[in-house]
Amino acid sequence: MGSEAEEQPHGAAVVADGFGLKGPRGWAFRKVSFRAEPGTLVTIEGPSGSGRTCLLLALTGRMKAKEGRAEVGGLPLPRKMAAVRRISALGQVPGVNELDPAFTVAEHLHERALLQHRFDGSVRALLRRPGTRAAEARARIAEAVAAAGLDLDALPKGGRTSVRDLERLEALRLSIALALIGRPRLLAVDDTDLKLSDAARTEVWTLLRSLTASGTTVLAVCSEAPEDALRITTLAPEEPREIPEVPEAPVAPAEKAVAGKPAGEKAPAEKAPGKTTAEKVPAQAPTEKTTPEATTEKVSTAKVSAQKVSTAKTTAGQTTPAKTAADAKVTAEKTAGAGDPASTTEEGAADALAETGRS
Repeated sequence: MGSEAEEQPHGAAVVADGFGLKGPRGWAFRKVSFRAEPGTLVTIEGPSGSGRTCLLLALTGRMKAKEGRAEVGGLPLPRKMAAVRRISALGQVPGVNELDPAFTVAEHLHERALLQHRFDGSVRALLRRPGTRAAEARARIAEAVAAAGLDLDALPKGGRTSVRDLERLEALRLSIALALIGRPRLLAVDDTDLKLSDAARTEVWTLLRSLTASGTTVLAVCSEAPEDALRITTLAPEEPREIPEVPEAPVAPAEKAVAGKPAGEKAPAEKAPGKTTAEKVPAQAPTEKTTPEATTEKVSTAKVSAQKVSTAKTTAGQTTPAKTAADAKVTAEKTAGAGDPASTTEEGAADALAETGRS
């Protein structure tokens, strides 16, 4: 029984037929069909934005397809997405499975081994002694590091080297080593040859071929695939064609009709919002009321004032007594009309008659 299991290929066969995924902005990819045997290097190439990463995530059970069918290791998609995730692993996918630049290489490896043992291990493995579990974790780490071609002694600070201090090729090897700790049947790597020299690209493809030789199926997104790989080319989505509209005849500004004005008259310039015009109404001094009642009252007041002035002049210049009683009477009437309280009483008129000697 054990020998039959060893003879079976470790990798998972991948089959797709009319596979397609649609997102909020339209189809990410459509009509993808291929068949890859276990232990095959499958490359996904195409222009940026053509759905390469979406196809990679859909084939590993991370995104749900909308049309067609696919199988990974005999597990149908999208019905068995959780089962596909258990037999597949992501190496490097920007925005999904990125390295923490503050962690060291050793911290990344030990954390992944701990998570693998805690969530993906069997019940029997959880019941083993702590020493036995620690030894198995160290063995898995050493196996994954060796398979990824990562030499810890060649790093600036060994296992204590921070991720931010790694070169591009070293960070890629570390991400592949972290994925291999779980011993996946399908390994997916995004942006495989991004920002690498020709020599570094050759090393990466040599590494991935060595993994396929051990039986692991590899999916790799790249800009230029090697000749011996199974190529899947994604095309850029077609932009929707818009029906051109027939432009209307231009109308001169002077011919536009304004509400309440003929069509030939120019419209007044509109004021810009938030700005005031340069012309302002000058501030006017407060004016007095001009109603008829106010005018009559002013004229009457002016007459009374003039009479007061005339009476004051007459009183000041009167050095001789009045000649006749008639003159005194006229003077009293005028004074009474003038409105002076001191000179409009009957006692004032009697005093004036007494001064003439006629009572």
